[in-house]
Amino acid sequence: MLSRKSKKQPSPIIESQGFEAHEKPLNKKLDKESQDFFETLSSIAQSIKVYKFEDLKAATDNFSPSCWIKGSVYRGLINGDFAAIKKMNGDVSKEINLLNKINHSNLIRLSGVCFNDCHWYLIYEYAANGPLSDWIYDRSNEGMFLNWTKRIQIASDVAMGLDYLHSFTNYPHVHKDIKSSNILLDSDLRAKIAKFALARSTDGLDGEFALTRHIVGTKGYMAPEYLENGLVSTKLDVYAFGVLTMEIITGKEVAALYREENRNLSDVLDGVLSEEDGQEDRLKQLIDPSLNENYPSGLALLVVRLIGRCLNKNPGDRPTMDEILQSLSGILTASLAWEMSNNASGYHISS
Repeated sequence: MLSRKSKKQPSPIIESQGFEAHEKPLNKKLDKESQDFFETLSSIAQSIKVYKFEDLKAATDNFSPSCWIKGSVYRGLINGDFAAIKKMNGDVSKEINLLNKINHSNLIRLSGVCFNDCHWYLIYEYAANGPLSDWIYDRSNEGMFLNWTKRIQIASDVAMGLDYLHSFTNYPHVHKDIKSSNILLDSDLRAKIAKFALARSTDGLDGEFALTRHIVGTKGYMAPEYLENGLVSTKLDVYAFGVLTMEIITGKEVAALYREENRNLSDVLDGVLSEEDGQEDRLKQLIDPSLNENYPSGLALLVVRLIGRCLNKNPGDRPTMDEILQSLSGILTASLAWEMSNNASGYHISS
């Protein structure tokens, strides 16, 4: 059993650069793990369609630049519906097996697979509005805007997805790479958690924590116990969710928040939550200025307090995703009532 007191030094951090950064190269002679998985495709095909490569070429107009989305992802038209088709460079059996077992509206759905010329192709449901990061701090498109209530809805969606992973799968799973670029928005701007490259099951653990010497993730989102001691638990996702929610309400990338404040994010929140004179002004300085102060300050303070709990250095003092979801549900309900009473216009995308 692994304890929290373990002081083993983890290996150097490997910055998360997307799925491909963590995959093993696949030579023409498949490694044993890939061979084993390839042999199980017949059983997986009962719930996930196995496509021919010609089907994917037809769906993407032979992987035309006009169908390119980002990186190795293309938009394809399959049976009249759009899909996201991603080319992979290594063994992806763990992700396929995980996504084959889970089913939740706030987790991206894997609908098919293909293997061709030593590459895997994964076919996902299409998220028309792309990554959340494009909406909260990418200002290249001024027409993309999320009002206060929509931001809380998105945070609640992510919380629901994580709560499912932590509490309703056969053995809890830790996503390990929650960040704004890994949250996709559908046509209704509802959030879906994507990219399960680093996800792991807690199956086989005797204690609350697992220990790893291979620290992989994104700076700013990784919990201190993971960075310092390589401890893995569901509370890693809780910490990352706190950082993500702070990005959502501030409109700033986590790296920018650290750089501007030059101190821990929890210290920034403590300053806002201080009951000394000027609290409202400090809150205004924290919240995304693009909202033009069009948000309920009392509810915003509740969100800041919730973020502070998520960022607690001691993982045992962080809330569970179920507790977070309950808090956000109340905040969302109150935000919707506030929006209706103030006749808020809602989100918009300019033409």
